[in-house]
Amino acid sequence: MRCIAINSRINTATPMSTTAPTTLRVRIGDLHFDHMEWVNSLKFYKDEISIFEHRLEDIVRRNTKPEVMAELEHFQNQFIREKEVVDELRHDIKQAENELEKEAKDHPVAIDHRWFTDHTSLRDRFQTFEKLYRELKMEFHQWLVKRM
Repeated sequence: MRCIAINSRINTATPMSTTAPTTLRVRIGDLHFDHMEWVNSLKFYKDEISIFEHRLEDIVRRNTKPEVMAELEHFQNQFIREKEVVDELRHDIKQAENELEKEAKDHPVAIDHRWFTDHTSLRDRFQTFEKLYRELKMEFHQWLVKRM
């Protein structure tokens, strides 16, 4: 997470004030770093979801009560949706990375000296995904404790 007051990699397009929002400006290397970090995190989350799905398979072999099956289906559906969100985020990150790549090709000399608009929308989506994923993971672990 960036700290505006002390981080030199951030520039603001307008002076800081309490009334007008500022546009965060960052270097291309910082955007690229964020993209790579997010892609790696998303790969981890997708792998972790696969592990959770295997846990569901273990439970279904041992317990076929209707109430357990309904709860299991809930998690199965949630994991499917989370994998879809991971894929959507990875696609959008790849698109943003492609834009940076194009800028680097179009302006190879000046690329390290230019400021770019921070990708706050993509960052917000990623952080929202992480928050919801952590909540689902906690809910799943609590359910596992109850059902094991």
